[in-house]
Amino acid sequence: MMRQDRFILIICFLAGLLLLPGRSPAEYNPVTSKDEPVYISPEQEAEMGASYAKQIEQHYKPCRDKHLQERVELIGNRLAQYADRKGVIYHFKVIDIDDINAVSLPGGWVYVFKGLIDVCKNDDELAGVIAHEIGHVAARHHMKKLQQSSLANLGLILVAATQGGNAASATNLAINSMMAAYSREDEFEADKRAVIYTREAGYDPRGIVTFMETMKNEDKLKIRTYSYFKTHPYVGERMGKVESEIEGRMSFRERINMPLDKKW
Repeated sequence: MMRQDRFILIICFLAGLLLLPGRSPAEYNPVTSKDEPVYISPEQEAEMGASYAKQIEQHYKPCRDKHLQERVELIGNRLAQYADRKGVIYHFKVIDIDDINAVSLPGGWVYVFKGLIDVCKNDDELAGVIAHEIGHVAARHHMKKLQQSSLANLGLILVAATQGGNAASATNLAINSMMAAYSREDEFEADKRAVIYTREAGYDPRGIVTFMETMKNEDKLKIRTYSYFKTHPYVGERMGKVESEIEGRMSFRERINMPLDKKW
């Protein structure tokens, strides 16, 4: 069966499941410790991620600095050993763009923009960013977003994945969809995994907080096309929760940033 035919069948299958709630298969999510509906198998997720990665590397220039690439791969592979989902083959790559961002794709692809690496003060901060993206993959947050999307967006997935139609336009829209803000809960979840992964891999999880401090002062830098906390909001609240996770108790920052109806 041709690759495009396989993706057409996937989209038809997804459409059927979306129209028949409650009939989707479930899979245990080690991050949430819950059985969650799964419309796309791990194998399909990996194939989809590889298709997106191919498109990204055709439209965005990979970094030729071998030192930076090796640094990101070394940190990423070290962290990936402690990821909750086993069997995922992670790929860590640097994009030669000065924007401050990082993005993960389904199936374990993690891209770090050169501009973000330049802003990181040390490996602990860079590890925190990479661990956060691994957390999204481990928790299947990409699949969650796609499964909640409309049939129109599912059609977009097909176009981008098979390079049919206007592939360049479809790819940009697909990438923007992946870089769109996650839910508050998903961000907190990825941050929590980042604390766990960095600590277990031997990095200082406080690097997550110090990097957030830098990015919170992003106004002093010039906001660029892709800003890490433009796509990863709730910075103040997130910093509080990260500190709480590190310290094992509610921090002052978390109390200050908590919604008013939950403070007392």
